[in-house]
Amino acid sequence: MLTVYLTAQGFRVSALHSGRELMALMARDAPALLLLDLGLPGEDGFAIARAVREHWHCGLIIVTGRGDAIDKVVGLEVGADDYVTKPFDLRELLARIKAVLRRTAPPLPIAPAVAPPMPAPSGQVLRFARWELNMAARRLLDPSGIEVSLTTGEFEILGVLATHPNRVLTRDFLLESTRGREAGPFDRTIDVQIGRLRRKLEPDPANPQIIKSVRGAGYILVAKVEVT
Repeated sequence: MLTVYLTAQGFRVSALHSGRELMALMARDAPALLLLDLGLPGEDGFAIARAVREHWHCGLIIVTGRGDAIDKVVGLEVGADDYVTKPFDLRELLARIKAVLRRTAPPLPIAPAVAPPMPAPSGQVLRFARWELNMAARRLLDPSGIEVSLTTGEFEILGVLATHPNRVLTRDFLLESTRGREAGPFDRTIDVQIGRLRRKLEPDPANPQIIKSVRGAGYILVAKVEVT
């Protein structure tokens, strides 16, 4: 059904039935976006998602009948850009696919809701707390110059925080800037992504010194940002 529908919408679609088939396709013709069902017979969908994230940069949407909140959190933890549960409306899934494809294609979109943001041309490099974020190359280097892998969602959020330093950004603003929608009442997407960023950026993630929480408000990148 999805193959027929998405092909009719102008996409080139490859339908696969196992993790092995997926890895073979990724090696020879990696797609722009992957729709992954967690319920593959005899396979761990989360493990497949983790393997994709470790080796390839592409959009990743989990499409599954597993709607438990814990599964959603784990899906985001392993790097999914979105999580859609069955049954779903085909038009909604199409809208989510287009939104992820927009986010995974440079340049990084910056919403104008917080003013005045720092200018963010696609070629700029942002340096903070001895870290270096290259917006054009979509690459993060640690203080020793080693590249640190980021998922699409992590890069987008860090990019927004770094172009609005020392300003409290709400969860709604971060979600709107990176995913084009507002947070729902139980939406933990931003909190999960911030937690993952802290584990990569902070010497002590439990006592963050770069990305801090502001109770009842949101998050703030407190380091001085230099632009080159």
